[in-house]
Amino acid sequence: MFLDKLNDNLPKWDLTDLYSGVKSEKLTNDIGNLFKRAESLNQLFESKISEASASSFLELITEFQSIKEGVDKFISFSYLTYCTDMDDQNKGKFFQNMQEKATEISSKILFVKLEISRLDDSKIATLTECQKVSFFKPWIMDVRAERNHQLSDDLEKLLNEKQLISSAWVRLFDQLISKLRFYVDDKELTITEIFDFLSDNSEEKRRKAGESIGKTLSKNIQSFALITNTLAKDKEIEDRWRNFSEPIYSRNLSNRVENEIVNTLISSVEEAYPRISHRYYKLKAKWMGVKKLSYWDRNAPISKAQEKEIPWADAVDTVSKAYRDFSPTLANIGQQFFDNEWIHAQLLSGKAPGAFAHPTVPSAHPYLLLNYQGKNRDVMTLAHELGHGIHQVLAGDCGHLMSETPLTLAETASVFGEQLTFQAMLKCVDDIELRKVMLAAKVEDMLNTVVRQVAFCQFEQNIHLERRSGELTTDRICEIWLESQSKSLGPSVDISGDYKYFWAYIPHFIHSPFYVYAYAFGDCLVNALYGAYLKKPEGFEPLYIDLLKAGGTLSHKELLSPFGLNAEKKQFWTTGLNVIEAYIDELSGI
Repeated sequence: MFLDKLNDNLPKWDLTDLYSGVKSEKLTNDIGNLFKRAESLNQLFESKISEASASSFLELITEFQSIKEGVDKFISFSYLTYCTDMDDQNKGKFFQNMQEKATEISSKILFVKLEISRLDDSKIATLTECQKVSFFKPWIMDVRAERNHQLSDDLEKLLNEKQLISSAWVRLFDQLISKLRFYVDDKELTITEIFDFLSDNSEEKRRKAGESIGKTLSKNIQSFALITNTLAKDKEIEDRWRNFSEPIYSRNLSNRVENEIVNTLISSVEEAYPRISHRYYKLKAKWMGVKKLSYWDRNAPISKAQEKEIPWADAVDTVSKAYRDFSPTLANIGQQFFDNEWIHAQLLSGKAPGAFAHPTVPSAHPYLLLNYQGKNRDVMTLAHELGHGIHQVLAGDCGHLMSETPLTLAETASVFGEQLTFQAMLKCVDDIELRKVMLAAKVEDMLNTVVRQVAFCQFEQNIHLERRSGELTTDRICEIWLESQSKSLGPSVDISGDYKYFWAYIPHFIHSPFYVYAYAFGDCLVNALYGAYLKKPEGFEPLYIDLLKAGGTLSHKELLSPFGLNAEKKQFWTTGLNVIEAYIDELSGI
């Protein structure tokens, strides 16, 4: 197995702040106590919430929050244990068993949200007159926002327990992905390593990597098509029962963002395709001396110089300094991740690909997963995930029920952290050619975050809409994929051959349908925020920190108002897209 030589110096996390191990006595005792507490809460309050006084209602919510946090703590531990070695059947079994226990406990307290959603407005007004109850009002109103799509108690319990089945399909996808092996020049590579080759300096390696990815995915494509069809049908059934007329609407509701705003975002990005992605790839094809870029050259380096490998310590210094120059407060929070064992960056066989920040629970702390390979983009990934981690720490003061930020706002701190790091690195560059390389990499990253994710969203919409009429063949899924990709990438990118199978490896389609547009939302939002910062840096930092501290307690409108921004207006999205266009303008003049 080919592993990065930096591996020995990369951190691995220590999960003992959650539990000491899978056989931990505390873990067993906690689960047992959570069962008892959930049963007790059920007996005390089920079918009685409408009669509750403010004090008993506060007791209910406080205990409900505590039980939920306890459940999410052991679920977080089980997932973080599993995701670094998905090939280990015992770890997979442990994760599944923990999910089943969590579902049993959750079923006992499911009535809380259902009954709160059905309370009269006058009852809610009376209860929230109590100051301690009013603290939870944002969560209460979020719960009530879903009441038009709720079913009977029995059906809600059935759907809650049935989630274990869909979760098993998701786990199957993860295991298939972790077991895939690719080959370049007789080297066996994991999915993380093979995609790194697509940005290699060697055109031959990129071609071989692209062909190997397509070949390996094609061999497994029927399994991926079955998983996609099954989960799309599962979602269609629930959407139909819950009366969601469009597949994306349930995600919009959970994101607390209006359907019209999401539609405006998507249409604004699509309208910008010709002037950003189409224009940039035409420019890049010219730089590379070809009429069309092969799909494996889409993220190819534009310089022939070998990219310098960046040691982990240097990456940490670069990111930490960028954060500190903007805000010592944010930098000090971020430093905790480096001083403690809260990051897993090593490349391991069976480890989940990509990167993420897992918030765990407010009583503990987040953990970051990376697959660090010493490239510039890995430094940006560190800046991105660290932003998530800092955001999660700050939002933790809202308590477990309100610390989770809607996906549309969850990318704010991460993308802002990337922008801070990029600008800090760019300031140190005097060489025109190096500046061109850095700007091109940034544009490609932004296109991947905005254009590519909106294209992903359109692909998902078409898959889910067509699935309503019956199962899709593998060929039809591939056709829908190529349609969305051709529209977004433009005529200067050749997506023929086995690129038609590349939809199969993307985890967001399986893990969180319609998550993807949140990246475009976040990138455009941050571009507008960063513009506000450059225009008026004085007083920006405390406002920004307050935005992060708010967690899920405020709407996007309330959060953006102090900065003079409004996501309801199309100009907001145009402003964000203009930042990408300005970078392309500069590149075209170099």
